[in-house]
Amino acid sequence: MNTAIIYKLLSMVLLALASAFGACIAMGLVHGERLTDASLQAFLSTIGISLLLAGLFYLLGRKGEAKLFRREALCLIGLSWVLATMIGAIPYVLTIEHCDLTDAIFESSSGLTTTGATAFKDFADFPKSLLFWRSLSQWVGGLGVVVFFVAILSSLGAGAKILFSNESSGTSSDFDQGRIQKGAFNLMVYYFGISFACMLCYKIGGMDWFQAVNHAMTTVATGGFSTESGSFEDFNSPALEWIAVVFMALSATTFVYMIRLLKGRIEILRHNNEVYWFYAFLFSATALLTLYLVELHGELPDHDMIRTAAFQTVSIMTTTGYASTNFDVWLPPAKMLLIILMFIGGCSGSTGGGVKVVRIVIALRAVKRSIIHSFRPNITIPMRMGGKVLSERAIQSVIIFLMLMVSLQILAMLFVSANEPNVSFLAVFSCVQATLFNIGPGFDVVGPTENFHFLRGSTKAFLSLLMTLGRLELYAVLVLFSPTVWKQYS
Repeated sequence: MNTAIIYKLLSMVLLALASAFGACIAMGLVHGERLTDASLQAFLSTIGISLLLAGLFYLLGRKGEAKLFRREALCLIGLSWVLATMIGAIPYVLTIEHCDLTDAIFESSSGLTTTGATAFKDFADFPKSLLFWRSLSQWVGGLGVVVFFVAILSSLGAGAKILFSNESSGTSSDFDQGRIQKGAFNLMVYYFGISFACMLCYKIGGMDWFQAVNHAMTTVATGGFSTESGSFEDFNSPALEWIAVVFMALSATTFVYMIRLLKGRIEILRHNNEVYWFYAFLFSATALLTLYLVELHGELPDHDMIRTAAFQTVSIMTTTGYASTNFDVWLPPAKMLLIILMFIGGCSGSTGGGVKVVRIVIALRAVKRSIIHSFRPNITIPMRMGGKVLSERAIQSVIIFLMLMVSLQILAMLFVSANEPNVSFLAVFSCVQATLFNIGPGFDVVGPTENFHFLRGSTKAFLSLLMTLGRLELYAVLVLFSPTVWKQYS
């Protein structure tokens, strides 16, 4: 195990976080906070801690070889997210009076994993600098801290490919010519560009600059943190909701696919099945939700009804988690549809959470093939995705991943129900579903108008771990609890 390179790269993650905290101080100063205020003092202290740890880690890893293999990459990814979560919790602890440590860790984890669940009742009253940190943490976590520094580190070589493919939902094969640094840099440019466009659209739509900046970051990150206690319902603006619908959908579409389209490579329109399935799910679910709202209200569908259905469909399936209405009071079939959308999530290689559309499509096709084989066992049926034939190993890995996620969800529900005996089954299910799949709001006592503050500290700490497991798609975190794996295998 090349621990030196892990220390060295962790120091760079801490430097990036220190820069983000510096931006929060600047935002606070612009909005009238003073350096003597508790909020800015908290960020100054956090910067000091980050720089101190960065210096320590750099000294420990300064003589290490610049070689990164799979076991080091997996260990680094898991450690970087856990460390970032702990450091990101410090401003909450130092700024908010009587802040519970588990609330701070929960909020920090929810931000960096782009989950969007909150443990605070009155977050809208936070100082501007702390509100900005909530949004900025989601924006940084959306594309991933690791992807950010992979884009600027040319010395990693092949190790960069391992970092990217394990931290993000994409793979190094998504990029042409094998230059992962250039590919990751293109992702960053696209990410900045779509964030800036979203911010301008929100400003034109009626938000002030602070609201536009914050909501642009959390929309493109598909995170869902809002500066308003009632999320988008507080704006009461059809224009803003439609803007959010467009940018949430774009942000949950495979980034590499969008970049190639922008470069004029329209031939890819013939191959990417996942994107077609994603939008087919969105439009079909919107139509179904509209019908359920018609039944709920007993009226013919109008613009408001269609907009509400479209907004909540896109918000939930992209795992953004914004709310334009209290969908917890909808009919049971509508809630069941939203639960299914939570599980599916967005496209691979995007900021969306869930198990990803591509895995659902592959699993459905595997089921179909299995049914055909039951009465025609000797027939060969190749499975294709994106114009390429899938190997049996790839199909098997998808099935195993889905089984792991479902098994983890069941085990997590058993733990939460045992730890929270007074919470209903629906609430327990929602707690796990909303955090493991990085959704944010759930149903019942953790619905869109509620929060997770009432849960025990141990439950919130466990749910924070679930968020990180879901964001990193299990393996990079599980390997931290299985040291024999990275001791024996490279």
